[in-house]
Amino acid sequence: MGVLEKIKEIEAEMARTQKNKATEHHLGSLKAKLAKLRNELLVEQQGSGGGGGEGFDVARLGDARVALIGFPSVGKSTLLGALTATESEAAAYEFTTLTCVPGTLRYRGCRIQVLDLPGIIEGAAHGKGRGREVIAVARNADAILIVLDAGKEGLNRHREILERELETVGIRLNKRPPDVTYKKKTTGGIRFAATVPLTKLGPDPEKLATQILREYRISNADILCREDITVDELVDVVVGNREYKPCLYFYNKIDTVTIEEVDQLARMPHSCVGSVAKNFNIAAPLEDDLLKTKLWEYLGLTRIYTKRKGQQPDLNDPVVLSKIRKGTTCKSLCMNVSTQMARDFNYALVWGKSAKHSPQRCGLNHQLADQDVVQVVTKTNKQQQQDKGYQAMVQGFSDKYHAKKKDAKSKKQGRLRR
Repeated sequence: MGVLEKIKEIEAEMARTQKNKATEHHLGSLKAKLAKLRNELLVEQQGSGGGGGEGFDVARLGDARVALIGFPSVGKSTLLGALTATESEAAAYEFTTLTCVPGTLRYRGCRIQVLDLPGIIEGAAHGKGRGREVIAVARNADAILIVLDAGKEGLNRHREILERELETVGIRLNKRPPDVTYKKKTTGGIRFAATVPLTKLGPDPEKLATQILREYRISNADILCREDITVDELVDVVVGNREYKPCLYFYNKIDTVTIEEVDQLARMPHSCVGSVAKNFNIAAPLEDDLLKTKLWEYLGLTRIYTKRKGQQPDLNDPVVLSKIRKGTTCKSLCMNVSTQMARDFNYALVWGKSAKHSPQRCGLNHQLADQDVVQVVTKTNKQQQQDKGYQAMVQGFSDKYHAKKKDAKSKKQGRLRR
C-alpha cells in the first residue's frame, strides 16, 4: 500500500469516527499518523524531482515578498499588472501563466516583490498541475495574497479548497505559533506540564501527548504548554516544520455579482473585494488604494529614518524593517545597516511614536514604530576596550590582516618568478 492510499484510509477512518471523550486519544493518534505520512509524501516528491521544464527560482528582491495564489482565470496576471505595471500574459483561457512572473510594487517608499504564480487545482499539495512548485514559492514568501473569483465562490468554495491544500503542506494561514516549549532529550522519558487548564486535549492531556510522541518514535522529551492548544497544534509543535504566514483574500470581479453578495464577501475575515477591470479598490501602480493599504498592514513593514549627530534626518531613503523577517527593534535596525554597528552599539536616540518623550534614549530591544527617527550612538574606543571579547576581536582582525598581507606577497613573488 502506497503513501497516498494510507492517507486516504486514515482520512476515511477519521471521517467515520464519532468525536467524543472516548475517541479523543484515537483521533489524536490518527492525526499524528496523517501528519507523518504527509511529510513522507513531500520528501518523496522532493527526492523524485529533476523533471524538465522551467523552475520557479526567483531572486529575492525588495523589502518584502508577496505570492499571488489562486485557481486559473481569476485575474492574477491582470492584478500583477495593476499593482506593479509588469506585463504578464493574460487571456480568456485557463493556465495562461505557466511560470513565475515577478514584479515590484513601490508603495510608501518601500519595494515589495509580487510573484504571479500559475493557477493551481485541487490536489496541488500532492503535485497536480505544478502545485508543488507553486506551494514551495508560497512557503518562502512573507505574505500570501489569495485571488478568488467572486462570481464562482458561492458554488465552488475555492477558498476552502485552497486553505485545505496549503494546510496539507504545513502552511498555516493567519495563525501564530502556539506558545509551547518542546525540547527533545536523550534520557529521562517524557515530561508534560502546563501553566493553564487544557480543555481541548481530552481528560488526560499527558496521555494524549505521550501517544502522539510515540507515533514519531520519541521517548524522551519535555513539553510545556502556556496556552490551551488543540491536538493539531500539538502535532505542529512536534513536527516543527510549519510555516505561519499572513494571508489576505482578494475577491476579484465583484462587478459580476449582486451588491448583497459583495457585502457578504466583504464581511468575511481577512477579505478585500474589488475589480481589476473596473478599477474598484484598485488604482494605478503609484496611487494609493484599499488593496495596497491592506497588504501594507499584513506585511508589517516599518519605515525608519536615520540621522547623524548635528544633522537633519534623511527622509528620502528610509530603512525598511519587517516584523516577519528580522523584527522592528533597534537591534534589527543595526543589523540591517551593519553588523559592526550592532556590535559597537551604545544607545539610540529615538524621535517618534514609539518614544515616550523626544528624544528618548533606548537600548537594543526597544520596539520602533513606523516613521520613527533614530540616531545610533556607538561605543567609544575606551568603552570597547572594556568589553570581554575585545582582545579576541583585535586578534582576529590582526590575523586577517597578516594573512591577507602574506597572500599578496606570495602572489607578487609568483609573478616575479615568471
